[in-house]
Amino acid sequence: MRRSTRSLLVATAAAALVLPLCGVTAANADTPSFSNADKSALRNQAPVDLAIGTAAWGEQMLTDYDPAAPTEFQDVLSRQFSSVTPENDMKWDAVHPAPDVYDFASADAVVAFAKANHQKVRGHTLLWHSQNPAWVTEASGTWTCDQAKDVLEDHIRTVVGHFKGEIYEWDVANEIFKDTWDAGGVSLRTDRNPFLKACADDPVGLLADAFTWAHEADPDAVLFLNDYNAEGINEKTDAYYDLAQQLLDRGAPLGGFGAQAHLSLLYGFDASLQANLERFAALGLKVAITEADVRIPLLDGETEPTAEQVATQTERYQALLQACLNVTACSSFTVWGFSDAHSWVPDVFPGEGWATISDEDYTPKPAFDALLTSLKDATPGVSPRRG
Repeated sequence: MRRSTRSLLVATAAAALVLPLCGVTAANADTPSFSNADKSALRNQAPVDLAIGTAAWGEQMLTDYDPAAPTEFQDVLSRQFSSVTPENDMKWDAVHPAPDVYDFASADAVVAFAKANHQKVRGHTLLWHSQNPAWVTEASGTWTCDQAKDVLEDHIRTVVGHFKGEIYEWDVANEIFKDTWDAGGVSLRTDRNPFLKACADDPVGLLADAFTWAHEADPDAVLFLNDYNAEGINEKTDAYYDLAQQLLDRGAPLGGFGAQAHLSLLYGFDASLQANLERFAALGLKVAITEADVRIPLLDGETEPTAEQVATQTERYQALLQACLNVTACSSFTVWGFSDAHSWVPDVFPGEGWATISDEDYTPKPAFDALLTSLKDATPGVSPRRG
């Protein structure tokens, strides 16, 4: 685990937050898990039609979880969030490690934890080009489209069916478009996604089938497309908008579009986010911010950001949430982990970090306070979210 000494900046910011990220109050002293009396909780300040979520790993739930004596991680998770996304536990390599083997132990732990703490669960993910087990990546080059469909249909029906009634939103198709900087530009990943590759003659047909199988397995779950670099109106989201129309025209039960919102201070903020969410909502879809974090480039040898960087990070978190609040079809806002102790960022983006809303010791950052304030302000006079 990466540890650092908190700077004067962080200590000062944390002291200024009179609403702590966790801690026992008189109202919840006898309740070890969620209490709706806790006004310092993001989940309690959110409009009733907006789930406030975070990602977590199943092993964090499995480690000696005792509702009467939760770990600090479990305590914060239960108090602050109304939705949980299994960060890895529902991906192919976790739940379907061999052709005839399904392993739901870790994913079941997430669902059990959520149930115990009055939380919803977002399913993630059913069709992706990454984190597939070896038996998929090795066999996919020889599959016909029909063979690929048989494998995918069995997986979707089995996984979605296992969690029927437990998942309110499913990321069915994840990161299925290439980027402008990839070879060939923005197009469906028929080169890397094993199922789209096998069905390259009609990849939209495969996607329509995937949504249909998921819907038949759990008619109540809202089914999403999900991707990064999908916040504003750009070439990639134009492609998603066109795909959404094609899927809807084919009668596919597409229900939502998710923008991951993995942001970095190395790049600007796309102010067309709200307009992008609105155009997908106009198709009759739910929209969501599904994996938000805002990473900060750190100087060599430094572990903490400058005051200016902290201010910019706070503004971007707030802008993400405000765009969601302003679009009534935005059904969930999820941060990708809430503590730097468990963030994926330093391992994947060398030289960047400090990306979540609390530090490694669960001390809230100014971004947390900004999110809490924005949720409190989502009243009928400011936002149509509450009535």
